[in-house]
Formats: sequence, structure tokens, C-alpha cells
Amino acid sequence: MFSTVLIANRGEIALRVARTCRELGIRTVAVHSTADRDSAVVRLADEAVHIGPPPAKASYLSIPALIEAARRTGAQAIHPGYGFLSEDADFAEVCASNGITFIGPAPSVIARLGDKAACRALMAAAGLPVLPGSAGPLSSPADAKETAQQTGYPVILKAVAGGGGRGMAVVRGSDDLLTAYAATRAHARAVFGDDRLYLERYVENARHIEVQVLCDAHGAAVHLGERDCSVQRRHQKLIEESPAPNLPPRLRTAMCEAAVRGALAVGYEGAGTFEFVVSPAPEQDFHLMEVNCRLQVEHPVTELVTGIDLVREQILIAAGLPLSFGQDDIRPRGVALECRVNAEDPARDFAPTPGLLTEFTPPGGPFVRVDTHAFAGWRVGPDYDSLLAKVCAWAPDRERALARADRALEEFRVAGEGVRTTKDFLRTVLGNPAFRAAGHTTSLVGGMVAAEEG
Repeated sequence: MFSTVLIANRGEIALRVARTCRELGIRTVAVHSTADRDSAVVRLADEAVHIGPPPAKASYLSIPALIEAARRTGAQAIHPGYGFLSEDADFAEVCASNGITFIGPAPSVIARLGDKAACRALMAAAGLPVLPGSAGPLSSPADAKETAQQTGYPVILKAVAGGGGRGMAVVRGSDDLLTAYAATRAHARAVFGDDRLYLERYVENARHIEVQVLCDAHGAAVHLGERDCSVQRRHQKLIEESPAPNLPPRLRTAMCEAAVRGALAVGYEGAGTFEFVVSPAPEQDFHLMEVNCRLQVEHPVTELVTGIDLVREQILIAAGLPLSFGQDDIRPRGVALECRVNAEDPARDFAPTPGLLTEFTPPGGPFVRVDTHAFAGWRVGPDYDSLLAKVCAWAPDRERALARADRALEEFRVAGEGVRTTKDFLRTVLGNPAFRAAGHTTSLVGGMVAAEEG
């Protein structure tokens, strides 16, 4: 087992990882930019290292700074959290070359699955269903046009190196394809440093459902059930829940078995997530969208229904230990929801609202979990993600889970100089008739916003 782990991240996920390390008796090293020098994880960790100025490229994305911090502090392993370098195969490779364990899949696996076009081909070969589309990266605008005609509109253009809901464009007709192709390619180049795109059929009024897997280095793999992530705005998740409501049992079984099969096919190790799109009734077919080689933001809902600490399992697997449980030992219970409270203003197209928090009192009570790094006196800066807190609620059934989540959001007190949040908007979603009836799709939030603007 590791004696020291460096956490190559910030915010709530850095705190989340540090707490599990402490429970395991592992010494923690936090890294921080100048903007985060007074952060909660810096206070909690056993040691903290300054790695650069606020811009992420000069701090949290600086591989040399992170490796040097690990070497200086004697860290034997690095936990990347999510975002930043968590799915960077080069970072994982550099860790290995310096004798540091990267808590995640092998660099070669990250590279193959991180290339979304290659991932499609790999998973199709493993027998997972994929949407009709390009066999690989598109070679030119003409290739995009021909592939779209063969696939049938609407289609969605995606960045090969994309992720996190970025680098995508839905195209509903041929007149818009070339413009969308050029814009998406430029965006991919700017954000990911890779302008390659691929194309696949876009499923209208779909559900976004993902399956959590855990795999050790000894050939064992299990799934921990699924999460419904259909409440999104511009491909950014807002509310997640487990289990997915109104999902036919045969579909749930098929998706979970497919995820395990796909993980084993590539020699996956650690925690991973297989994301699927589910077409509307009556077909309700499922197709793979992508594989995420990291811990997901929404992992708490899986922890709440299974009782399994995913960060703990990540660390144990990275240390070479076998899974201590099998598929039959995992028995999800009840319903859990996660509501992402962001420092954004819904009235201004969800624009970020940085500023000083003057009040921050998270909710509590039975079966409420709040993952947050914020506190009164903390300044929400413009350099990073706007997530303030993940408000989670568990109950034996969905009706009570919804009531508990709504109560928790209502109880949440947060205010600041110029700071607005999505708290009240999330309550509106929870009260939406389609959502309460579990008849919602990825179109729900867009429809709500359009109706309000109209």
C-alpha cells in the first residue's frame, strides 16, 4: 500500500480523495495554484505544494510541476481526480517513467479509449453497439458531407480528443454541415490541441445513461449499476440519479453486461464509466457514446446506493490488490440523486458569476451528502470550473429521494458579492412534471429554457 499520495487536482474532488486517503492511513500531498493557496484541501492535507499561477496551463496542467512536487514530497502515487490531466495518457506515461503510480488505467488504455473514434472501433469489435457514423476520423469536409448523407440526418460532429460535453455540434441538415464542421474543428483545435472530428447519428429525445465499472489487475471486473444523466444543458450534466428510473430490466442487464465486456476487452484497470445513449420508446435501443477513464463527477450517487467507496477501490486496485467482492456481492438499494450547484446565473444564459462568498451554509439532515470545497470567505475565481457543491440525497424510493433533494436545495444558503447560483433552477427541474414522472430526456432542460424565454 502507498504511504503518500499526491492529489493532482483542486476543489471538491481533491477534498474527496484526501478524505478517503486519510481513512486508509495514507499521507496526502495537495497541490495548489496561487489562487487556491487558502483552499480547503490545502488546510486538510498533510502537506501542500505551490505549483504555479492561477491559469490551469501553468499549474494543474503542468506535468513537470506535478512530477517535481511528487518527487520532492516522496509521493509514491498520484490521484488525478477528474478533469485536468485525469485522462492524459502522456501524464500517466511520465508518472510511470518516474516510478510513480498513476491511479487509473494504463497509459496505453487511456490513449486508445481517449481517441473517441478509435474507441468506437474497439468497442464495436468487442460486440458493443455503436451508432452509425464514420469508421474513423473525418478526412475532409467532403468526407463529412458524404458520411452524413450515408448516416442520415440529424448527425452530431464530435472531437476525437473531446470529452466533458465539449467539442460537439448537432447538425440537422446538409446546409449547416460545412459551417458546423469548420467551427467544431476550430474549437477542438483550440481546446484539445487536436482538430480531428468524427461523426455519428444524433438520437433525438434520447436518454443518457452510463454504467460504472471497476476492474482489477487480476482479470476481475464488476459493474456497480447505472446512472441516468439525461438532465443536461448543452451536453453539461446538471442532475444525475441511480438507478435510472423506468429503465426496462432487460435493457439494464444488457447495458451493464456490455460495459463489463468492453472493459475486459481492453484490459481496463481501475474505475471507468461507459456512457450510452438510449433511444426513445418503443425501440429503446442503446448505443455506446464513449468511455471515461476516470472517476466521474457524479460518482457519489453510485456510492450512496451501493455503499462502495469508489476512491478507496481505485487506490486499492492501483496498489495491485484484487477486488474484495464479486458481482453478486453488489446489491444496490434505494434511489440517490445528485444536483450540481454552480456559480452561474440562469437568467444570463448560465454565465459564470465569480465573486466572494459571504454566506455558505450547506444543507444537512438524514441521508443528505454535500461534496464541496467552498466556505464563507472563499473567493470563486474565474480561472476554473464553476462547480460550488454537489448536493446529494438518498431515500428508499424515488418519490422520497426527490422530496429530500428539494428540501436540501431549499435549505442551502449561499450568497456572495456578484455570485448567483443554479440552486433555484435545479429545484424547478426537480418539480418538472416530465422529470417527476421519469419521462424526461436530454431535451428537457433545453425545452424548459426555451419556454421561459418565449
